[in-house]
Amino acid sequence: MKMPNLNNELPVSDDEVPGLRVPHSPRGSPPRQTSLAEVMETARSVSNLSIAHEIVVNRDFRFKQNSPTPDSLEGRVKEIVHRAFWDSLEAQLALSPPDYSHAIKLLQEIKETLLSLLLPAHSRLRSRIEEALDMDLIRQQTEHGALDLPRVAGFVIGTMATLCAPVRDDEIRRLRELRDPAPLLREILRVLGLMKVDMVNFTVQSLRPHLLQQSVQYERAKFQEILDKQPDALDHTTAWLNRAVQEAATAPSNKGPGKTSTSPSLAVLSPSAVLDQAYLSLLRWDPDCQLYPETVQMDRSRLDELKSCVDVLTLMASVLLVTSNQCGGAVFPLPGFVGKLKQVIAALLEGSHHRTSDLVGALQAVGEQVQLQVGQALREHGGASLTPEQETTLKGQISDIAQDHSPIRSVIAGRIFSFLQGFLGPPAQKSSTPLPGGLAPVGAELAEVGAAFRRIVQHNRLVFGPIYSSILKRALFPQGESETSVDSR
Repeated sequence: MKMPNLNNELPVSDDEVPGLRVPHSPRGSPPRQTSLAEVMETARSVSNLSIAHEIVVNRDFRFKQNSPTPDSLEGRVKEIVHRAFWDSLEAQLALSPPDYSHAIKLLQEIKETLLSLLLPAHSRLRSRIEEALDMDLIRQQTEHGALDLPRVAGFVIGTMATLCAPVRDDEIRRLRELRDPAPLLREILRVLGLMKVDMVNFTVQSLRPHLLQQSVQYERAKFQEILDKQPDALDHTTAWLNRAVQEAATAPSNKGPGKTSTSPSLAVLSPSAVLDQAYLSLLRWDPDCQLYPETVQMDRSRLDELKSCVDVLTLMASVLLVTSNQCGGAVFPLPGFVGKLKQVIAALLEGSHHRTSDLVGALQAVGEQVQLQVGQALREHGGASLTPEQETTLKGQISDIAQDHSPIRSVIAGRIFSFLQGFLGPPAQKSSTPLPGGLAPVGAELAEVGAAFRRIVQHNRLVFGPIYSSILKRALFPQGESETSVDSR
């Protein structure tokens, strides 16, 4: 099964910073109308916060050049306009004498782009660019028919070769092979656009070590700016944590011997345990529910990927457990059998866990393939073939996994979440988390999911710990019986 690309690096420092304030509007006062300027400012704050967070948690983060798809309206309009412009330029340069009015504007743009790619230490190269692309001199040369455009383009390409990343070497080589001036200018501008994106990504990677040290404080400050403008920006987060309190309170582990009440004293709950419950609930989140907690919104795509992985691994482990119970002793010890079976199951289950109707059909297909794989393995190694009754039972039990309340699926899901919960504890606890029974065939994949989940949770706890402490304090100790805080682990 293909795992999501969730290689994140998180800050290791947990410096003390001022706690976040949670503003409250006076009760009974009319809601204040938000101006368009405030909405736009909040949007900018969210955008800046999202970009900074993505840079910090995703070491593979890269900016990409904005290019509309060719079949979109924007892409078609862009293609028509660009083709008209370059056709016009080619016609101007083909005149006798050539008309350089458009070409001069392009050379000015090329010059500005080259200068924008320079670092402060490139003072000598800056002087050379200013001298070789002296626009006043170039205009005078065009007026007297003395402009040597190939020579100017050669200087530009040579300068680009000096500044570009090694990944652009092939692009530079192709530029040197062009002779027609209009296509040459077009390709120079295209490659310069790629080099600008390369420079931005180089700057981002250079800043990452600094951002890793400052990200917690920066994200807290930026989110505080949003709270100052939007006092209701914690509504979903509050509901999420309150729901986690109720779930933790009704969990069997929180009921004493002989207790049947679903509402034990909230005071016995650990705030950290409640927060763990809240984070785990994100791996069960209904994708159609829009009430996602605001403090975790920036990580939703990553958590959704992990949820999909957990769903598939739950189904895969359930199928493997059924197969093992039916005929595991005969085929599971065979070299490569489990790995091959996992590949087949993953391919058939891809995307099916999102809709029950698809899941039923997918598991029926899985049952057919499992029966074929088992039969083939038994024949190749001289084992006794499954009887028709055994084949029917095997396929039937695999199909039954699609049921919402499938006992096997429920047991496997509970064990997986118990295993993942161990990753949210202290590092010593995480390293000693045992793998529950029935999960060994998917143990490596679960460990990868758990590590990625822990990294996301760890950073989120560091940033929003003060907010969570404030909300949980009101939920667990409504009368102010005790103080509480959420550890950052």
